[in-house]
Amino acid sequence: MARITLEDVEYVAGLAQLTLDDQAKQRLLKEMGEILAYVDKLNELDTDGIEPMMHVLDISNVFREDVVTGSLDRDAALRNAPKTDGEYFLVPRILDTE
Repeated sequence: MARITLEDVEYVAGLAQLTLDDQAKQRLLKEMGEILAYVDKLNELDTDGIEPMMHVLDISNVFREDVVTGSLDRDAALRNAPKTDGEYFLVPRILDTE
């Protein structure tokens, strides 16, 4: 197991552009050490013959097939509009263009 040092913590903090007090450095030294210990434990697992995967569950595309269909004609689309000029929906102006 690689042992993390205070210099490692300061280096990582510098990369992240963090200013840490001594108490924070000591806390990160402990926490980063625990993370590396956990990774070392994971490295003990035998993963020979196990195929890498993107997701732990066997998922597949749930989208329907793209099928071209007819579109709604303009009169039907405008039929329930509160305001229309016969060609477009009319809506209240919300931006001042002047």
